Amino acid sequence: MMEVRRYTASDAERWNLFVADSRQGTFLFDRGYMDYHRSRFTDHSLLIYRKERLFALLPANADGDTLWSHQGLTYGGLLTNERATVADVCEAFHAINAYLRAEGFRRVVYKAIPSIYHRLPAEEDLYALTNICNARLTVRHVSSTLTTHRLSFTESRKSGLRKAQRLGIEVEETTDLTAFWSILEQNLQRQYAARPVHTLSEMELLHTRFPQNIRLFMASRGGCPLGGTLIFETPQVVHTQYISASEVGKREGALDALFDYLLHDRYAQVPYFDFGKSSDGDGHALNRSLIFQKEGFGGRAVCYDWYEYDI
Repeated sequence: MMEVRRYTASDAERWNLFVADSRQGTFLFDRGYMDYHRSRFTDHSLLIYRKERLFALLPANADGDTLWSHQGLTYGGLLTNERATVADVCEAFHAINAYLRAEGFRRVVYKAIPSIYHRLPAEEDLYALTNICNARLTVRHVSSTLTTHRLSFTESRKSGLRKAQRLGIEVEETTDLTAFWSILEQNLQRQYAARPVHTLSEMELLHTRFPQNIRLFMASRGGCPLGGTLIFETPQVVHTQYISASEVGKREGALDALFDYLLHDRYAQVPYFDFGKSSDGDGHALNRSLIFQKEGFGGRAVCYDWYEYDI
């Protein structure tokens, strides 16, 4: 028999220890990360117990009568340890759904954790979603990912790299988030009339909390920043949370030099290097110029899927 309890602040240490021990956990599920934007969401994360022993976690927030897992994260989903079986996870979903009905929820939106983040196979939740909850796939985003078997750069990326090398563009790790954010904000405003998901102050806070997981790499010439990428490091995946270059940096191949270094030197042995999604909205709108760039570095498709079901 499983019992479902709503997360409270007193559970933070227990929660974080379980995340670190889980098959799918990344620092995005640590309460130090999840709670930075707690004012934007009504947290309704769940702890699932079996015989008074913590069995699973579900990072989640409430939006009216809908439970999201999680609206403020790139991915959500059930976190389990290596002992969890398919039957166990099915039982957990029965318990979760009974709890949600009693709490007045009518719908669940479940943002599954892509398998590249799994330290061990962990798709029991997908089986339970379709066979226990009758969930339907409602959103599919596409990301571009490389394994340790690196594909060659396309000729356009090689050309940019040669130009960057001729111009003496250098790549280094830095903590100058202000310089990068200036380039990023100008780029997003000019191209998409948009702003970064995180503010500069939010990212500075998160960087102080997770300095080993959040890293910034910049390409520059003569001390002038031309472009960079903000990296999220997790046990299985290096993820580019933000990528941006100035107009000069684009012309001079700054990003080609940057990713040549990251892919073939700094992170050459990391199991997965994920460039992030290139689809907008519900996934139907493919940003062709963006994915063209990522595929030019050798990235190939990995899907980020959302499921939905009625309680």
